[in-house]
Amino acid sequence: MESKLKAEESNNTAIMEFVLVGFSDVPNLQWILFGIFLVIYLIILLGNSIIILITRNDSTLQNPMYFFLGNLSFLEICYVTATVPRMLSDIWTQKGNISFLACATQMGFVLLFGGAECLLLTVMAYDCYVAICNPLNYPLVMNHKVCTQLAAGSWISGIPVEIGQTCQIFSLSFCGSNTVNHFFCDLSQILKLACGDKLVNQMVIYILAVIFLMVPFLLIVASYSKIISSILKLSSAKGRTKAFTTCSSHLTVVVLFYGTAAINYLQPKSNQSEGLGKLLSLFYTILTPMMNPVVYSLRNKDVMVALKRLLPNY
Repeated sequence: MESKLKAEESNNTAIMEFVLVGFSDVPNLQWILFGIFLVIYLIILLGNSIIILITRNDSTLQNPMYFFLGNLSFLEICYVTATVPRMLSDIWTQKGNISFLACATQMGFVLLFGGAECLLLTVMAYDCYVAICNPLNYPLVMNHKVCTQLAAGSWISGIPVEIGQTCQIFSLSFCGSNTVNHFFCDLSQILKLACGDKLVNQMVIYILAVIFLMVPFLLIVASYSKIISSILKLSSAKGRTKAFTTCSSHLTVVVLFYGTAAINYLQPKSNQSEGLGKLLSLFYTILTPMMNPVVYSLRNKDVMVALKRLLPNY
């Protein structure tokens, strides 16, 4: 990865493109990693596409929980597609050159889809809360119009914020090294390459991380506190098991996604090795989307039954 495009401007070397290091620091594993990531990507596409198909077409899954699950599966496909095809291309060509505009575009989509997933997981927690804590009014509270508005809000509410943040980062001056020690245009890694005082930008990153990570997470924790309290009050052991099973899949996904994302973005970068940062990013950008269909299929009888009805047709 030797090719670097540079332009002289005002006695500074202005960066016109970046070079993504990816996994070039382990050259002996390049083709093994390519095969692993390709298989994982295909599994993500297939698994989440099946979830979308059965939640849209199976008559027994026409309720808010599965409506949001279908949205989550589509979001996972978008999320991994923002990073994995580019990563596979870089491994295949043994080059990591990415233009300034392409890098900004990729970062914008990663932030957008990541923020949308945080909000959508929060909406799904609220859905579980209403289903268990207020079951009599559930059809009224979570009607189709409300569900559509909540899903749409999760998708679009972060757009102006994430576009603004991306524009803010890429409006900075970049000079010196153009090497990004990551497999995609990660916000914190790009910020490291910027010149001048970056304190304000770093503060904005932490503030937005709190808004899109910690605030939704706290809302999820509050929802599950109420849910657990309601479950424990049930007199029937069978009823408690059924109620917990209803939301256990969602809780597993929340722990996987929020756990790794929070460690990666809220931990001071001075205390985190770049190798660990890449590993954590790999976990929540690739492995979590791969696990979601598995978690929801294995831990949800309705999905398993719908899946068995679907498979004989193909």
